[in-house]
Amino acid sequence: MEMSSQRELLRASPAWSIPELAGEITAALVGTGPALSFGEVRTRTSPNEIAIVIGTSGSTGLIKEVAFTRSALIASAQASNKFIGATPGAQWSLLLPVTHIAAVNVIIRSMELGTLPVDLRNFDGDYPRVDFTSIVPTQLFRALNSDARLLQHLQSTSAVLVGGAALAPALRAQAKAAGINIVETYGMTETCGGCVYEGQALSGVEFAINERGVIEIRGSVLASDYLNSSELFHLEHGWFTTNDLGEINDGKLRVLGRADDVIISGGENLSLTAIEATLSIRFPDLECAAFAVNDLQWGQALHIAIVGRASETDISHYLEAALGEIAKPKGIHTMESLPLLGIGKVDRSTLAKMVGNE
Repeated sequence: MEMSSQRELLRASPAWSIPELAGEITAALVGTGPALSFGEVRTRTSPNEIAIVIGTSGSTGLIKEVAFTRSALIASAQASNKFIGATPGAQWSLLLPVTHIAAVNVIIRSMELGTLPVDLRNFDGDYPRVDFTSIVPTQLFRALNSDARLLQHLQSTSAVLVGGAALAPALRAQAKAAGINIVETYGMTETCGGCVYEGQALSGVEFAINERGVIEIRGSVLASDYLNSSELFHLEHGWFTTNDLGEINDGKLRVLGRADDVIISGGENLSLTAIEATLSIRFPDLECAAFAVNDLQWGQALHIAIVGRASETDISHYLEAALGEIAKPKGIHTMESLPLLGIGKVDRSTLAKMVGNE
């Protein structure tokens, strides 16, 4: 690509205020300023049509510089506001770090409504009331179990988008009982964040399940490229293939878990997502993560990391009774917090290394 078709790619500063961020994002979208990058992005120029670039890394640790056009970002913001019934003048709050697409989305959705989000990332005091906000399941868990200030804030909103990681049914039920109007979202950085709300595709978005049972997404919200690794960005007839398994029931998408979260222990397949979902039913006040450790006897041995108080015997017996002897963990580890990959996703690789080094 000729350099003349390139524009400057400016790294967003973590010190920028919300008005400064909004101004720079606006300039990037309309083309009067440089394109903006958020997160780990090393590239310094981008194609003219690219407005925002998000650096993201998955379980492999490979950083991908995900590039978006103005039209994709605006389509995502408008479709999101439409789904939740947000009208001009409505207020969002920002509770997510501005290194991820989810936070950038909050700012653009707000600008589409003629407002700016209330910045609550490092806020001290009682949270003000807003109409909408966006969080990850870990924040919802903390609101329901230890952060009364955040709980009150979530209860006062018209809707709370929850995404970035799987939302346990028990946690959702707990939130509903507390009077929080949850909107469960599904998506990834490459789909401009959440693009399926409550199992329904946003306007301009389609989903399908391929022959391997993997979810595919098509529509106006898709990213255009990985700036640093274009060879890895593939669209087949406009469809982006995710790493998640799913099924469609009555026209709604149900996410079953990551395609790569199934381990083989003692010759039997075991879903780590299923382990976590099962535990959340019996122990709703417990943060937990299932992961595998390489083992000479089992091949991959199931281990559980927990944050909170629970009897290891109770956990072990419950899993064995619910899912069979294969689900009996080979180790249960109590931690102060779970290591995260990005916002909301548990870093299972780090957990495995921690246990392997013990």
